[in-house]
Amino acid sequence: MKKITIINGPNLNLLGKRETSVYGSESFEFFLEKLRSAYPDVDITYIQSNIEGELIDAIQQSGFSQDGIIINPGGYTHTSVALGDAIAAVSAPVIEVHISNIQAREEFRKISHISAKAKGTIAGLGLDGYALALDYLKRL
Repeated sequence: MKKITIINGPNLNLLGKRETSVYGSESFEFFLEKLRSAYPDVDITYIQSNIEGELIDAIQQSGFSQDGIIINPGGYTHTSVALGDAIAAVSAPVIEVHISNIQAREEFRKISHISAKAKGTIAGLGLDGYALALDYLKRL
């Protein structure tokens, strides 16, 4: 059984409530249950934090014991060199996921300190991006 950790960054705890025109009306917890049902052969651990250091700790703790990490760093994508460094330091493959298409949004969102360190990036496909990342990591 593959072990995958999903790490969500700041404000993603508000999915379903915040900017529903951008992020949709479904909570991540509801989506996570659907994901776990659709992937019974994958042990999915979920971590969400609004605190940068806690996200770094989660990457470090999961990055040597899990078969992969799916990370949506939220706003830290554009500001956190430290998250990118943490991803570069671990052996687990990391897939960066964004619910919205960050390239079609404000200029500052087009910068990612994560993409160059991740195995790949999925953006703009809504919550389906997490399932696509899981499909990929299952095959590794």
